[in-house]
Amino acid sequence: MNSLINYASCGALWLGLAVKAPDLLRHRHDPYLRAICAVLGLAGLCFLLGAPPTVGAVNRLSGVPNLAAPLTYAAITGYCAASQVLVVHWRGGPRVRRTARRWTLAYAAVVLGIAVTFALGDAPVERRVDLDTYYATTPFIGQMILLYLLAHLTAVSVTTVSALRWARQVRGALRAGLTLLGAGALCGAGYSLAKLVAVTARWSGRDWSALDTAVSPVAAGLGALLIVVGVLVPLVAPRVSEWRRAARAYARLGPLERALDDLLVRRALRLPRPRFASPATLLMWRRTSIHNALGHLDAYGDRDLYDRTRADALAATGDPELAGARAWAAVILDALRQEAASGTVPPPAPGTGRPPAPAPDPATLARIADVLAGAERAPAVCAVPRRRTTAGTA
Repeated sequence: MNSLINYASCGALWLGLAVKAPDLLRHRHDPYLRAICAVLGLAGLCFLLGAPPTVGAVNRLSGVPNLAAPLTYAAITGYCAASQVLVVHWRGGPRVRRTARRWTLAYAAVVLGIAVTFALGDAPVERRVDLDTYYATTPFIGQMILLYLLAHLTAVSVTTVSALRWARQVRGALRAGLTLLGAGALCGAGYSLAKLVAVTARWSGRDWSALDTAVSPVAAGLGALLIVVGVLVPLVAPRVSEWRRAARAYARLGPLERALDDLLVRRALRLPRPRFASPATLLMWRRTSIHNALGHLDAYGDRDLYDRTRADALAATGDPELAGARAWAAVILDALRQEAASGTVPPPAPGTGRPPAPAPDPATLARIADVLAGAERAPAVCAVPRRRTTAGTA
């Protein structure tokens, strides 16, 4: 079970790293991005090195019993340093670089302490799961365990307080991400506390190793999941919002495209529908099809009809935008009927009349689609005799 939690957590963290890596490649000198990627990468390495099968492989390949322990503790300490640097960059201020350097040097000293205490100590019996409690009373090895646990607890505690405090000052996706990140760091604190309690109990002769072997891995795994989601939410949320807006705009234009469908098919004006495309790409495809159809109807547009319909709608609603949409809808429906009835007769020469209005922009196209869908009252095309004029609609 521990192995599954470790490898799943490592995969989740490195998945987050893979998502952030392109941003880091584009902005290599951004210290904030470097800190985020370091946090994700080192946290994943901690879980990878701490998995029992990995522990066994490292010990066997190195020929040193329990060498995997100081390597894992060094990775955890590196993660702690990256977390503190990230917090420093979050806070900002005039002394960001100096403070970040101090945290880095402090945790480098912790890594050195881990290496020295492991070298001075004696841990001949391999322990893949419960090394912390098994060697809690062993000279130097016990100090090594206590050193990394206190360093980790300090880092996650500061991260928790900083993330949750900042979350109260912002809104939206950033607030959600910070809240999740703070919750994940809090779970990391639960990991350290569970191990510290188990180690302390060992000092007094009690066996609470279940806290070390069962509780702390669950807390660490949950913390990893929350941290990954917290980091990704502010990144993914704007893209999801953009896709939702594009999907709504795409669906909203459906009635207008369906009104033009016969023309698009007969005149082969519709481009092939893209496969496996994003909502933004599909929206562009639909708008292109609509503009192709309107361009073909250019010579059939009627300025008089547009002016009359717009004036009537404006008098009835007092809304210039709605009046313009109703007028465009009337012109388009009239042009479609004339184009379909023209058969093989050539259309009127383009450019012989004034266009009804500037070419519809995306917002106007959406309002025209609303009129055709019945969301707004569809205009009736005037049937009284009128002088033939042409109008561009491209």
